[in-house]
Amino acid sequence: MTNISVLIVEDDPMVLEVNKGFLDKLTGFKLIGEATTGTEAYKKIVDLQPNLILLDMFLPDMTGIELFLKLRNERIPSDIIMITAARDVSTVQETIRMGAVDYLIKPFRFERFQKALQEYYRSTKNSPKNATLKQEDVDLWLGRQEDGIQLPKGLNEITMKQITDELIENNAPITSEHLAQNVGMARVTVRKYLDFLASKGKVHIDLKYGTVGRPTKYYSLK
Repeated sequence: MTNISVLIVEDDPMVLEVNKGFLDKLTGFKLIGEATTGTEAYKKIVDLQPNLILLDMFLPDMTGIELFLKLRNERIPSDIIMITAARDVSTVQETIRMGAVDYLIKPFRFERFQKALQEYYRSTKNSPKNATLKQEDVDLWLGRQEDGIQLPKGLNEITMKQITDELIENNAPITSEHLAQNVGMARVTVRKYLDFLASKGKVHIDLKYGTVGRPTKYYSLK
């Protein structure tokens, strides 16, 4: 899967640099533009067609909602995550009704930013490619599988999703060592998550024997 293209709309230079720095820490995303006004943002969005827009609410020439509505009325196919200090219920409700992917209230920690973008990455990667969908296709796309797993202490949701997403993308049995290299984690960490998934019946383990030594474990999603 190619990187998700991102455009940041933010009029505060310091906040803009923070958001750019946060984005730079994440894999799978590419910053293709930035804007400090609604007018500038609209022109760049039409020209660049980013997959994802990180949109501030308070811009010098218009509100984020006004820009949001303009993009939706023109059916511009870019998804939007709101990043703003606006925290009143009516504003949050309105942006959610308009289809905001997430809503981050300033100031926020990197972990919340990371979670929002990784959730978006997961939903994008799980988006169905077929012309018609079954209910399970929609459920997977929206992240609403009914057989969700309760993680034990010491395992976290973000890391679990990185590992399961890599298993989905790899689409073939893979060793914990190779999987760890692909996701940029320690092998012992990946092995812990894989063994947990196997204990829940979500991962299948194949043993392949060599000429000497212990067999090698290959993991794949069921």
